[in-house]
Amino acid sequence: MIRKHSATLHGHRTSFSLEEPFWQELKTIADNRQIALAQLIAEVDDGRLAESNLSSALRVYVLNWLKTGGR
Repeated sequence: MIRKHSATLHGHRTSFSLEEPFWQELKTIADNRQIALAQLIAEVDDGRLAESNLSSALRVYVLNWLKTGGR
């Protein structure tokens, strides 16, 4: 099931939609990196292509993290 989530990035509220497994994995990645979840989301947002939306960028980030073994 896809759920809507919100975060404050650089002082602005934004929302994105993610399936629960992606959301849980993002939280695990933030914990592993010992950073706040909002900071991880901001990093992904800052690094995404202009034509990509945040939800897609977060999914791709999780996929890449898992494929590279967390590197």
